[in-house]
Amino acid sequence: MRFSGAIALLGVLLAAAPVGAQVNHGATPTTPTATTVQGGLNAADSTAAAVGSAEVQHGTGQPAAHTPTAAEHGAAAGAETCGHHGDDIIMPHITDSHCIDYPGFPKVWEVHSAALPRWAPIHIGPVTLDLSPTKHVVMMLIAALLCCIVLLTAAAAHTRHHHAVGRPRGFASGIEAMVLFIRNEVAIPNLGHHGAGYAPFILTLFWFILFANMLGLIPFGATATGNISVTAMLAIITFFVIEIAGMRAQGIHYLSTIFYWNKELALPMRVIMFLIMSPVEMIGKISKPFALAIRLFANMTAGHIVVLALVGLIFAFKNLASGAPLLMAVAIMMLEIFVAFLQAFIFALLASVFIGQIREAHH
Repeated sequence: MRFSGAIALLGVLLAAAPVGAQVNHGATPTTPTATTVQGGLNAADSTAAAVGSAEVQHGTGQPAAHTPTAAEHGAAAGAETCGHHGDDIIMPHITDSHCIDYPGFPKVWEVHSAALPRWAPIHIGPVTLDLSPTKHVVMMLIAALLCCIVLLTAAAAHTRHHHAVGRPRGFASGIEAMVLFIRNEVAIPNLGHHGAGYAPFILTLFWFILFANMLGLIPFGATATGNISVTAMLAIITFFVIEIAGMRAQGIHYLSTIFYWNKELALPMRVIMFLIMSPVEMIGKISKPFALAIRLFANMTAGHIVVLALVGLIFAFKNLASGAPLLMAVAIMMLEIFVAFLQAFIFALLASVFIGQIREAHH
């Protein structure tokens, strides 16, 4: 169940990022639609075949020009948008695209870009969704892979060391300390009575967000949590977990968290308060995931923007004479490491607090 929950979380996030990239770019996908491509190519092929056969029979035919396929259209579109970023070393860490950066060889400091696969968009009524993988999707897959490698390796080392010396040591001991801190000091105290079953979800949130944040601080990486689509989907998943936890804990009394009905008031005043406070209760529910999404997105984006501004001062001065902007940029990057841990901790803390509140809610 724990692994299935983590897989479901990752699956929804992977679907969110490319849609967000499509919306952020403010343009329709350059890849032709499946229906249009198939119909257009079929018509072109049949026309070309008919004309070609007639010309060949009269001896005037020429080799038919190659008609590009949907895959070739997508590859061409991707190739046109990939290229070097020049002196921009910050924005590629927070912006999404259909290209992935990688170091050159032997000059590893050179940035090279490769186009990611482009798929035909999906049509749902008037809405067109481009679910092609993006750079942030790749970063989320890497973050999920790192979560599995680090935690499973630590668990295996913990078991091995426990049988050998009776206690964990080294790397496994450090990971165990972090897991136990989030579980015993953050999750369980805030989840309320019998709330330990939600601790794996809180741990999944913490570790996934932590690795996604850290990947934006390494060369050629990207901050997936700097994409509002990713943070919004994390918040929406957390919102559903919060509400389902409330339904399971309170049963029919869960409705009291939506509709305000104070039985201690007189009936006329009770109705008035119902009409006034019920919308307030709904706004309170909506504001929780909104706050989670915006807080994580803004904090992970702001640090990179500050570094971009400080590095930009160096190019504005056209020399490193003062050295102050460079030193400040290094200091901000060191602070970003702390912020990566802090934002993962805050998201996990608030999620556990919200779940605990609704499980113990009484009106």
